[in-house]
Amino acid sequence: MSEMATTAEGETGAIGPGRLVLVVGPSGAGKDTLLRLGQAACADDHDVVFPRRVVTRASSADEDNIAMSPDEFARAREHADFAVHWDAHGHSYALPLEINDDIRAGRAVVVNVSRTVIGALREAYANVVVVAITAPPEVLAQRLAARGRQSDGNIAERLSRSVDDSSAQADVTILNAGSAEYHSRQLVRVIRHEGWHD
Repeated sequence: MSEMATTAEGETGAIGPGRLVLVVGPSGAGKDTLLRLGQAACADDHDVVFPRRVVTRASSADEDNIAMSPDEFARAREHADFAVHWDAHGHSYALPLEINDDIRAGRAVVVNVSRTVIGALREAYANVVVVAITAPPEVLAQRLAARGRQSDGNIAERLSRSVDDSSAQADVTILNAGSAEYHSRQLVRVIRHEGWHD
């Protein structure tokens, strides 16, 4: 599996002053669910942005991404249309270049990314907060099996995927094993820079 980050060409210095909130975690941790609830809670807050990711996979009820074919994705990458891109689990992912405008305008941009791009994003942006969402292994396995998405590949391989924990360098960890509403409130507090404990 090849994963890489490429930040926008020609930038000088870290992009700010807005905050880039990176949501990371293993498959089945419930990232999309908490992001969806968090987005609904922030719907009236114009200083919080949840951009749609570009993915070489059709969008679904669980993931409202911008779908591109591999050829379309490659052309967009060559034209520097992405703020960052990476490959994982047989698909290509990217964040649209427009997030840089939101960050420069002082907004909080909340995105689900691969843990492998955190280092590059910390260098490219002035104010990065990493939120790790996780769950016990048995919960992850149940969620992946229930999702039944063929493009997820082998569940055992997904669960045993080895990523150097030091690369994540999470600022906040949410153990998403209880109420999704409760944990989404924790996420919203982080997004709004209010802390995250009840």
